[in-house]
Amino acid sequence: MTLAGLAAKNLLRNKVRTILTALGVAMAVITFLLLRTVVSAWTQAVEHAAKDRLVIRHKVTLIQPIPKRYIDVVRETPGIKDASFANWFGGKDPAHDKEFFATFAVEAKSYFEVMPELIIPQDQLTAFKEDKTGAIVGDVLAQKLGWQIGSKVTLESPIYPAQFDKTWTFTIRGIYTATARNVDRSSFIFNWDYLNEELPETRKDEIGWVMARVNDPSKTAAMGVAIDKVFEEKDIQTLSQDEATFQQSFLAGFSAILDAMDIVSVVILVIMMLVLGNTIAMGVRERTSEFATMRAIGFLPKHVWWFILGEAAFLGAIGGGLGLAIGLPFVQGGLGRWLEENMGAFFPFFRVPPIWAAAGFILAIGLGVIAAIIPAYGAVRVKVTDGLRRLA
Repeated sequence: MTLAGLAAKNLLRNKVRTILTALGVAMAVITFLLLRTVVSAWTQAVEHAAKDRLVIRHKVTLIQPIPKRYIDVVRETPGIKDASFANWFGGKDPAHDKEFFATFAVEAKSYFEVMPELIIPQDQLTAFKEDKTGAIVGDVLAQKLGWQIGSKVTLESPIYPAQFDKTWTFTIRGIYTATARNVDRSSFIFNWDYLNEELPETRKDEIGWVMARVNDPSKTAAMGVAIDKVFEEKDIQTLSQDEATFQQSFLAGFSAILDAMDIVSVVILVIMMLVLGNTIAMGVRERTSEFATMRAIGFLPKHVWWFILGEAAFLGAIGGGLGLAIGLPFVQGGLGRWLEENMGAFFPFFRVPPIWAAAGFILAIGLGVIAAIIPAYGAVRVKVTDGLRRLA
């Protein structure tokens, strides 16, 4: 039998200890995967942002509107391919008052040109453009709430309360899917003209932000500076950002949470190493006389080193493999689907990145080996005669 085989077989000497340690490592791996997936899902909007798209908003804050006439200036700017605009509506369906989904009022004729990652059949898009009260919803939201083409939906909004006892009533004219995994497929999109016509005069012709596509993606930042310069002498100045920077500004508000998750991830790895180290140390201490016997019959100190480190690697691999076997279905099949359906605005795509799945398994093995260094060093330092004396 080889040293590797002997090390693997030796794990069966104390089955209860091995099982409990493997379960502890598996739980650590599952927790590690979950934390890294949350961070990855939260930040992928930045990672997958369109490189040829600008977002132009109020210079002070996103919640302040800008005049609708600004989009005409943006469209006339050399280097701009196309532009559209949107307003955050903040709507809620009274029939599903516990369900949160993003609601936007958009320029129907141009929005889906500027957002090509949103896929909708042409006949549905045409029907949406022709119906002032038409709406387009994501396929995830439609399936969840049971909406179909032609469904009537009434929304309430604290930002835009309906006037004169009227209600915001829409007809579903289309259902979109997406080509990009960072796109929220639980949004409710409707015609801005409907919103604008129902508002009082003091709030008409205001938009939330402008999205613009540029001809040359390498000049996106420069185009943003040029647009801001056009409006710097106006009463309302703008802040133009490439889409990645715009998305990053949202994440800035959650930076403390993301940093905390990074710290907890490290703590989980330390705990995993301590669990493995404790088990290996107990096993080595119990077998001091056996290691002395091995050396007495001709095994070298390096063989003892490889034996102990190999046993730790096997134990880490068992725990890591068990963690992946449990964690991947749990995170992706269970929790992930629930988050995509119920918190699509924050987690439109919740899947374990392959690199972190591999990292979880490799770290379980690597940390096991690291944790075994001190016990292994202690085992080879014991004199053969002292070890054999313990056997007697």
